[in-house]
Amino acid sequence: MAKRRRRYRRGRREKRGFSSWSLGKKIGAIFGGTLALVAAAGAILLASKLSKMETTVLNPEKLNVSKEARERGTGYLNVALFGVDSRDNKLDEDTRSDAIMVASLNRETLEVKIVSVYRDTLLEQDDGSLNKANAAYSFGGPQEAIAMLNKNLDLDIEHYVTVNFNAMIDVIDAVGGVEIDVQEDEVQLINGYSDEIMRVTGKTSQQVQATGVQTLNGIQATAYSRIRYTAGDDFKRAERQRVVLSEIIKKLQHASLPQINKIIDKVFPQVSTNFTIAEIFDYAKDAFSYKLGEMTGFPFDKTTDTLNEVGSVVIPVTLEDNVIQLHKFLYGNSVDYSPSSTVAGINGKILSKAGDRNADSNEMNQEIMKQPEETYNNGQYYYNQGTLENTGNYNNSNTDTSQQYNQGTGTGTGGGTGGNQSGGTDVTGGGNAPQNSVDQTSQY
Repeated sequence: MAKRRRRYRRGRREKRGFSSWSLGKKIGAIFGGTLALVAAAGAILLASKLSKMETTVLNPEKLNVSKEARERGTGYLNVALFGVDSRDNKLDEDTRSDAIMVASLNRETLEVKIVSVYRDTLLEQDDGSLNKANAAYSFGGPQEAIAMLNKNLDLDIEHYVTVNFNAMIDVIDAVGGVEIDVQEDEVQLINGYSDEIMRVTGKTSQQVQATGVQTLNGIQATAYSRIRYTAGDDFKRAERQRVVLSEIIKKLQHASLPQINKIIDKVFPQVSTNFTIAEIFDYAKDAFSYKLGEMTGFPFDKTTDTLNEVGSVVIPVTLEDNVIQLHKFLYGNSVDYSPSSTVAGINGKILSKAGDRNADSNEMNQEIMKQPEETYNNGQYYYNQGTLENTGNYNNSNTDTSQQYNQGTGTGTGGGTGGNQSGGTDVTGGGNAPQNSVDQTSQY
């Protein structure tokens, strides 16, 4: 009997498995396993949603990233952001980039700075010719546009995100609108652009009735970001785009999961990128910790003119000086930078093409938008007042129809008269286009 009892005890001591665990250990295992399953299911769900985006593979050898630029960019992620006004949701070449931005993430502080590159800036293209900055995307899609930015600005951009402006409407509506300080000269233009957007998209919207800080819906805010026919012209439009982007980011960082899910479903099919799913997962984990830093436009010091074969352009004064300022803005004083021989060569070509210029005397040339102090959207700053004519084509064969505004009707003491596409309407020098008239061919 004693032997059997001892054998029985040995059998109990040798018993292993889940049933022998304590209650606490069992609960912990079940809870942990459930979390793992939920995480796996979430990852699969997110991966399936990410697959809705248009993904591309770029040739890194053709992005014009130099060894020196890569070294300077250590600790930063520079990403090109393109906004296109494609009615058929086409996001590659043959589509004009209506907005060009560079977002720079400091990997240590998680601060994001944003630079708008004015789309009419005179820069060197892939074939060595000088043309407007937005011509590169039209000729060669994101790869050629990134290569153009890297070559002219000594940057190390290897990733991009392109968004159709339709997507901005959906994002803004999903987060409940954005707060914008609407100025008196913007009200009728917002409503004019809104009418065209509604016609194109089939969506509906109320008209803006008053000035001041107010919540704009997706159509209204998108219309606001497209305005260019006020004092400041295209420079002011780039500022408006940065303001709207800033407000969207603020709302997204406080969005609920249902809102985020809705945004993903509606927006991702209208996005193109070369970020891989693994890279998106890696950066997404810190998304709510990112801080929006300063925002500005490039070039800092500039003037405008109409040049043969190119049309109305923004001329950096000078390219070398502006790129030095750009690197100081992005990297601070931690990087000892002097322009490369490539930038110096392009600077020489611009001087040869446009001549020696002085920057327009305007304090807004140096204005930098800081966060969270929202002093940039108060309507008191204007760029280049009275100097920018809306003229010309952005290349010989592709007419930039966004320049064709109210042809032949602008009159006034500044002299903007005549129906010539390349010389007709100087909207800030006296021939002011009526506020309720919009370009029906290209603004959306």
